[in-house]
Amino acid sequence: MATLTQEMKEMIATQQCFIGTVNADGSPNVAPKRSTRVLSDDSLIFTEGTAGATYSNIKRDSRVSVSVVNREILDGYRFVGTAELQEEGPLHEQAAAMAEKLGMPRPRAVAVIHISEIHSLKPGPMAGKKII
Repeated sequence: MATLTQEMKEMIATQQCFIGTVNADGSPNVAPKRSTRVLSDDSLIFTEGTAGATYSNIKRDSRVSVSVVNREILDGYRFVGTAELQEEGPLHEQAAAMAEKLGMPRPRAVAVIHISEIHSLKPGPMAGKKII
């Protein structure tokens, strides 16, 4: 597993993350997931409320990619790994409590992303290169 740096954690906490999955026909699907946050030093989590394409894709193929960029400082990262959907249990209940507090519907699931690689999205010679 790859380990997140403090800089990466701060970027995830303050910028919009986009989750990439694979559709059944092999085409890419990319969706913004506002609820993406750091779960641990080597995993992310997001709340799956709509149970749409991202949810269906993860159920069928757990491979995911998460991109986050900060346009103001021209920096960003792509996190590659596998996602695990949890439709019950402690993490799901925490997400449900958070949703209720915000006046949102109960989530269908939470997706835990186990990060295996980290790539730079900083412009220049490191763009797209695996850094961890």
